[in-house]
Amino acid sequence: MSHTAHIPSHRKPRRSASKIALRAGVAGGVLSTLAVAAAAGTANAAESVSETIEMPTLSTDLSAQIAQSADATQQAADTYESRAEQDAAASKAAKQAKEDLAKAEKKAEAERKAEAAAKKKAEEERASRSAERTNLSTQSGGGSTSASDSVAPASGSVGSVISFLKAQLGDAYVMGASGPNAWDCSSLVQAAFKQAGVDLPRVSQDQSTMGTEVGTSNLQVGDILYWGGKGSAYHVGVYIGNGQYLDAANPSKGVVIQDLSGYPASGAVRVL
Repeated sequence: MSHTAHIPSHRKPRRSASKIALRAGVAGGVLSTLAVAAAAGTANAAESVSETIEMPTLSTDLSAQIAQSADATQQAADTYESRAEQDAAASKAAKQAKEDLAKAEKKAEAERKAEAAAKKKAEEERASRSAERTNLSTQSGGGSTSASDSVAPASGSVGSVISFLKAQLGDAYVMGASGPNAWDCSSLVQAAFKQAGVDLPRVSQDQSTMGTEVGTSNLQVGDILYWGGKGSAYHVGVYIGNGQYLDAANPSKGVVIQDLSGYPASGAVRVL
């Protein structure tokens, strides 16, 4: 017998095919069970995630509420914007009104000053005319002269007539007025010649028939000019030389000096 006959073999004993098949079947079953469980778990996990992120379906009422809310928000924004624009316009209008008021007050103040200055000037001119009238009245003696004096007056009488007329420049024209600060055409001529002692009729028709008829091409200072027919004249004035005459023209002009070229007379009479 060999010296190794009693030493047991180190190789593992062979397993029978039936045991191997049995163990393989058990292992396969376990693995199948684990696979099914894993698949079920995975499915459950997937289902759980799907339920968590799923968005709710909007109902018709909810959609309407959202739309109404959006409309309300837009309307509020429009309202705020409109109010802002109105406030800006009101502020601009208030500023413009303030500026306009300041301009109006400034203009009114300027007009008041101008009116006061014009009034003062008119008073000064009136006082000056009154003083000149007083001097002329003193020079003429305030009385009438004889008929011969009226026919052939001294040359100084024409000067008193012209001086009186020029002292009335700027006075108003008022129909029927007879001075001292308002006249019509015939009352002014009557008052002027009275300074030279000549009494003339009150109205222009009668004044056109006084004295000696002279041609308008041969005029002398102091001649009475008339417009219209002799004896039916509707206007009178006095020739002052250099192609000019002085008259109480009309309400818009008052007492003024004018050129004969612009309004030629119909005729003239000479009483001085």
